[in-house]
Amino acid sequence: MQRNSPALSSGSGTSKSVDAGAFFAQRPELNGCPWHDVKSMLRGVGLRPTLQRMALGWILFGKGHRHLTAEMLYEEASRARVPVSLATVYNTLHQFTDVGLLRQVAVDGSKTYFDTNVSEHHHFFLEDKNALVDIPTVETEIGTLPDLPDGYEVGRVDVVVRLKAKGK
Repeated sequence: MQRNSPALSSGSGTSKSVDAGAFFAQRPELNGCPWHDVKSMLRGVGLRPTLQRMALGWILFGKGHRHLTAEMLYEEASRARVPVSLATVYNTLHQFTDVGLLRQVAVDGSKTYFDTNVSEHHHFFLEDKNALVDIPTVETEIGTLPDLPDGYEVGRVDVVVRLKAKGK
């Protein structure tokens, strides 16, 4: 059985998963200023706080836990008049994912969401709204997994339950 429960944030290091909310809560030098706090978060995971990373981090983490595609973040950045290209948004999202600030969730072969909640949890995908929603914390039983190829181990199991509106 797999239990969905909040992950503890890691200490320093660039290869450990970090829950942004827990990170902010455990850092005494954070002062509640989103710009300052994003800078501290980036430095805490070994990323240089460039203006583009800072601006995208502020947009991403300033609104609590959320699920965004690169295109959605690009649109938000454009509305906020942050001068970034879509390629920069993709690169930044992947950098944030690599250091554990985000969790990548593949829904379709061509659609990937980035989740600011990096704790262990699963998702509903609302097909009619193209929206990813966290499944409330529950016991999730995963059946028998297939034999793994030599040299590999399970990194995590993502459960995405696709929902469609009744009668459609």
